[in-house]
Amino acid sequence: MPQSLSCVHIHLVFSTKNRIPFLRNEPLRGEMLAYLGGASKTLGCPPLIVGGTEDHIHMLCRLGRTITQSDWVKEIKRASS
Repeated sequence: MPQSLSCVHIHLVFSTKNRIPFLRNEPLRGEMLAYLGGASKTLGCPPLIVGGTEDHIHMLCRLGRTITQSDWVKEIKRASS
């Protein structure tokens, strides 16, 4: 029986507006990273690692089969606003 298998990992890096260190507060940064991981999971793209520093965020996620890469990025950036 033929199958179609796919395992695509995406490393997304995006910065705060004008690289201002909005995420300097570590408890706030932790909440933001957890929220973005949950948003990605809701979109069907389970996060493997979510981290960052005071002025940018890194996300490594497995791309789901029901969403395009551009739609995923759009929704993650919308959720981070």
